[in-house]
Amino acid sequence: MASNFAARANQALMQSSPKWRLVVWLLLMLSASLWTLQLWQNGARVQSDILAMLPHLQQDKLTERALNQVEATLADQVYIALVAKNETTAIAAAKLLMQTLEDDLVARGKQGALTDIRSADIQLGEELGQFYFPHRFKLLTAPQAEALASQNIESLIEAATAQLYNAFSYANSNLLAQDPLLLFPANLLALAPSSKVRASQGILLANQGDNVAAVVMAKGRESAFNPNAQLAQMMALTQGLDAVKQSYPDITVLKAGALFHALAATQTAKSEISILGLASLLGVIALVWLAFRSVMPLLLAIVTISSGLLLAVTFTLSVFGELHLLTLVFGTSLIGIAIDYSFHFYCERLSDTERSAKATVAYIFPTVTLAFITSALAYVGIGLAPFPGMQQVAIFCAAGLLGAYLTLILAYPLLAGSRLPAGSRPLALAGTYLACLIQLSKRFTTPLGMGMFALVIVVWCLGGVTKLTVDDDIRHLQQSPASVTEPENQLRQLLSGGTDNQFLLVRAPSEEALLQQLERVSPMLDTAITNQELGNYVSLSRYLPSHRKQDTAYRLQGEIYQTQIDTVLTSLGLDENLKPELQAAYLAAKTEYITPAAFFTLGAGKQLAPLWLAPNEANWPVSNGALNDDEASAEHGADQGADYGADYGAIILLGGIQQIDTLKARFAHDESVQLIDKVADISAVMGHYRLLTLKLLALALGIALLLFSLNFGFKKAAVVVAVPALAALLTLATLGLTGSPLSLFHALALILVFGIGIDYSLFFASAQNHGKAVMMAVFMSACSTLLAFGLLAFSQTQAIHYFGLTLSLGIGFTFLLSPLILTTTLALTTNQLLTTKKS
Repeated sequence: MASNFAARANQALMQSSPKWRLVVWLLLMLSASLWTLQLWQNGARVQSDILAMLPHLQQDKLTERALNQVEATLADQVYIALVAKNETTAIAAAKLLMQTLEDDLVARGKQGALTDIRSADIQLGEELGQFYFPHRFKLLTAPQAEALASQNIESLIEAATAQLYNAFSYANSNLLAQDPLLLFPANLLALAPSSKVRASQGILLANQGDNVAAVVMAKGRESAFNPNAQLAQMMALTQGLDAVKQSYPDITVLKAGALFHALAATQTAKSEISILGLASLLGVIALVWLAFRSVMPLLLAIVTISSGLLLAVTFTLSVFGELHLLTLVFGTSLIGIAIDYSFHFYCERLSDTERSAKATVAYIFPTVTLAFITSALAYVGIGLAPFPGMQQVAIFCAAGLLGAYLTLILAYPLLAGSRLPAGSRPLALAGTYLACLIQLSKRFTTPLGMGMFALVIVVWCLGGVTKLTVDDDIRHLQQSPASVTEPENQLRQLLSGGTDNQFLLVRAPSEEALLQQLERVSPMLDTAITNQELGNYVSLSRYLPSHRKQDTAYRLQGEIYQTQIDTVLTSLGLDENLKPELQAAYLAAKTEYITPAAFFTLGAGKQLAPLWLAPNEANWPVSNGALNDDEASAEHGADQGADYGADYGAIILLGGIQQIDTLKARFAHDESVQLIDKVADISAVMGHYRLLTLKLLALALGIALLLFSLNFGFKKAAVVVAVPALAALLTLATLGLTGSPLSLFHALALILVFGIGIDYSLFFASAQNHGKAVMMAVFMSACSTLLAFGLLAFSQTQAIHYFGLTLSLGIGFTFLLSPLILTTTLALTTNQLLTTKKS
């Protein structure tokens, strides 16, 4: 059936005019060019956001919203530490940097790259004091609560007396008149988490050995992964840091934030695209020139590659609306594959110089078509992975192959009409190599030879595959250089470990239940810090006590204002006339509570608002401190009418995680607390799809066997499929022997080993005239593919390195094994003839 279809299609091609084919091809390329230009003008762009390549996790609505909140809060933050020998210099340098950045923001207005420029907020404590003071009867520290619960009011009186006689006390007559035991100041201090940092003159300071570091923070107006935003933000930072260096040349600068990782990734990708792509292109050009010694094959090779790249870009932009930089890095390998069709065409022309270009295209059409289909299906297999970036690679490369295939079928009959110089030497070399292989393979046809060959393969495969390890860590997708990670790690240490990507999501059916859950979780995290499992955490429980906790504090303070008020006033030497006012204030506070809605109107509350997840729009915090006003309004509007379920949720940020597994175990059986580790979740998804991809490879081998059986018969089809299958197995074994861990990127590369390697098998299975032309074409194809993928193995991005290394090994093994198909084919033909004669 398949052969009849190919025959009819081939006959239709032979009857069509080469001129009309060329016209159709030109119209197709022109249309693709115009459509691509239109897409660029309508907003298509190059994407460098590494997060855009990650798989989409299936999460419940509250978890998904929590992930979005954390990413929105942390993703575009920039941290700069200015390290000086003394505090005065550090503060002056920080103020200069902040002033330079603010001047740039004022000058550029809404075009300013960095917003929310800040360090320490000296007004924050004052604002919190004003907010919490009316609720002082509902607040108690743990020691205060313990003293009142045990009716040990004397200890509180002693503490208040000590404060009265302390020269640095915060006590004054106004405070004593409203809080005689001076309980409130201790509660206000308890709001500030323990930290290595301190504030002076509005600047956040931390000690680094004998030096002092001043920390300045800012937020990018746009995503740090937007190439244009990267340039604008770096320009603003460079201008500010240059001003600092000019005034304080001894200052050391530490930088942290997604901006610097994104910039490194962009620079690496652009460098690899230019270097690897150019090297691959030059290698292919040199290969064509050495083989054919003619300008026309070179020109047509460039035309083939260009048309493939044009359709690749067109299809990718049409489907996704953007083109990822890593897609372009992977796409450089397309050069080495798309040129294969040109190689097969010209090698067949060398083998029969009397044959016209049109006849040559018709001669190779059935095999090239089958090869294109199998390679395209291999790329479709890559597209089944849950990575938008890998789906782009699949579309990009499959469309690129289509462009090269159509160029061969439509343009070559007319454009490649000129005769080639004598090509007997390349063909002779290919024939000699093939003859040596066939002679060598005959030694394996004996029982002893076949046994030895099988033993070597089995030992190799078993020895390597059993040593294979797996590593699905998503962080291998992009690894930043030490120049980015080392300063960031130093700055994180200054900030008490900073904030990690993992966080806790606490959920409850009501606001009060959620606050109580947060109060239950905090002591568990304190224990984790004591056990050095965790460095620090940020929880709303510090700022928002539950109604139950507030009622308990209120009841305990009744011991002061209702039972022991006379003793308190006498012991502290205060006027007894304060008693009615204090008791009246105490009674009036009974129904007044600290609420999330009120807290989120504060400056500090706005900064912490992203940690609170209300189930509907009515309970949404007034403003999101992680966003500027325009962004907050936009996000607020986008969330209107959204269904977030019935649960309330709160995020607890974690920092300085040392033992993530132990921390997970603490909450493993707690349904209301979930440790969100997106990196681990995505890595688990990668592991799942790694197994699925290997199963897909086995399925593809089975489908190919059935498909080729229609053309070649079962025995010959089995040999054709066995070559890429054995090549894939040998590749896995070699990876195991060399200690390279197996990941999804290895598995995806094996799909392409099958898709590309099957082409070699098909051409040898269809070879005539002893296969010299096929051998030369396969040699050139393998060289070009190894050039492309071998260069990818030198990529600094580990995922691309794995991809290129696996393909290089797989294609190398396929090249060595595929010529043996000729020997097997001859043996099968001989057996058929002998069987026929006996019949």
